[in-house]
Amino acid sequence: MLNILIQKELKSIIVSNKFIVTFVICSILLIMSVLIGINEYKQAVTQYETVHQMADERIQQVSSWHSVSYREHRKPSPLMIFTSGLSYDIGRWSDINSRSTVKLKNSIYSDDPIFAVFRIIDFTFIVQIIFSLLAILFTFDAVNGEKEQGTLRLIFSNAVPRTKYILAKCIGTWLGLLIPILIPILLSVLIVMLFQIQFSSQEWIRLAILIFISILYTSIFVVFGVFMSTMSRSSNVSFLLSLVFWITFVLILPRGGVMASGNIVSVPRIAEVEGLKVSYAKNKWEEYYKNMNDIFADSRNNNTEEDEDISDDMMWANMKAQDSLRKEVTRDIEGNEATLLEDWENKRKAQQHLGFMLSRISPAAVFQLAAMSLSYTDIDLKSSYESALRNYRIEFNKYIDKKSENAGPGAGSIMITMDSDKGMDLKVGRDNAIDVSDRPKFTHPKVQLGKILPDVLINISILLLMFTSLLGGAYYSFLKFDLR
Repeated sequence: MLNILIQKELKSIIVSNKFIVTFVICSILLIMSVLIGINEYKQAVTQYETVHQMADERIQQVSSWHSVSYREHRKPSPLMIFTSGLSYDIGRWSDINSRSTVKLKNSIYSDDPIFAVFRIIDFTFIVQIIFSLLAILFTFDAVNGEKEQGTLRLIFSNAVPRTKYILAKCIGTWLGLLIPILIPILLSVLIVMLFQIQFSSQEWIRLAILIFISILYTSIFVVFGVFMSTMSRSSNVSFLLSLVFWITFVLILPRGGVMASGNIVSVPRIAEVEGLKVSYAKNKWEEYYKNMNDIFADSRNNNTEEDEDISDDMMWANMKAQDSLRKEVTRDIEGNEATLLEDWENKRKAQQHLGFMLSRISPAAVFQLAAMSLSYTDIDLKSSYESALRNYRIEFNKYIDKKSENAGPGAGSIMITMDSDKGMDLKVGRDNAIDVSDRPKFTHPKVQLGKILPDVLINISILLLMFTSLLGGAYYSFLKFDLR
């Protein structure tokens, strides 16, 4: 009996116009989004390789260890083809030297603001918005529509259990919707393979999990539509109610949860943190220059005429002491910066955790968080990269300091002296030939699947709970449904 009812439901969907329209819409949107995503990813990879090569060439042309600086770039992830997430929003590079702090700069949206206006339509957006809406359009009249046509009464003139009927409705409709959306998804994956986009084994597993979650998310709205069709006698009423709930749970609640967390947990703006960093650094450098002036004044007062011709070694020793004090001030400033950023990061994470927890009342938010986490384009992308860059900057600066010391006294430095008889004298310390081939290399942060899997499983569990709750609600509501 159950198989007959499922076949009946599936046949009625396949021969309908909405099946063909759904297949065409899904095929066009998914294939176009993947083609655009592949093009954007290839451009990002080309740009990354080009600027990385230019940075390597630039650092090899530097003639002084004191002026060595590097620009490290964020490596694009191939899964951004399916879920762009925040990959277009955050910066793409940061300067690595002893003078500037680590900060990702120049996002794609800052370079091309038009993309920020219209955003990128990717696979995740299509599933989140289009697939959920199509699921409702498939099912809003699943039960009450048959009642209005008079077929429901005819079906139950036979000995058909209500349990099997509502289950057949859900399964048949789900299969009828799965076919026109699963085929374009598989075609999209095939296109990625034909374009020879290199995916690691873990990335293929992540993509498979993403497709599974997409089907589960769409299934929630299938049973939701069936549930709404059992709640009212009129298909027009069930359509309006379904649309209202869809707007609420897909468009409003995810943003509402984040806004609520912003009012509950207060986090200072990053501009305030930057202001505190600049103020502290300014005071430290003013103190440093004051100490230097005092040292120079004492040196002039203590020197006699016989001491005017101080040896170069003595001058370079004084400059080395000054450089040591400068490095101490730099370390103090960096320590204060690390403390401020750690405090801000802890508050931000608390706000973020609360916002995501509140937003998870919406299946759309749960799906998006899971998709971004699987594609490594989530909110932790910026912080993980900047943390890795800060560690690399420490290692890079230690390397430069060691090379500078080994280059000899005063290497790469400039010293200006004033004398009443000789006038101004300019002395330049010469570096040996600079070889940066042995410099430390930046290791791009990678999040292993095992690390994010617990959070992904939590999101999947929430979606499964929503699915079973709505399925149970549809069953309970249909038990009380008036068949006449």
